[in-house]
Amino acid sequence: QAELLESGGGLAQAGDSLRLSCAASERTFSSLSMGWFRQGPGKERALVAAVNRAGIPLYYADSVKGRFTTFRDNAKNTVYLQMNNLKPDDTAVYYCAARSSAFISTSTAAYDYWGQGTQVTVSS
Repeated sequence: QAELLESGGGLAQAGDSLRLSCAASERTFSSLSMGWFRQGPGKERALVAAVNRAGIPLYYADSVKGRFTTFRDNAKNTVYLQMNNLKPDDTAVYYCAARSSAFISTSTAAYDYWGQGTQVTVSS
């Protein structure tokens, strides 16, 4: 049973940068593929970025390509989402999620563990 704890959210202005962190309690963190999802007001939860257990980022949503980067540090049991050039449309609750697989997935149903979410609010 992995517990995930996000941090790093907050208020930002358009053009600012934020880095989200997700610390996992799971000792076998290196066996988990990790995803970052977000859910904006009135929207469904959707995958933003994902990195497999080998540390290869395999997915970025079109809306964040070139601005967001995800990477992991298995020694710290932590995955990160670096968000640059933030836009008001990035306003959402951001969740990290983990699945016990070598492969990432864009489906929320494919993930076994979820963090509690962290709010990111970007003003224009």
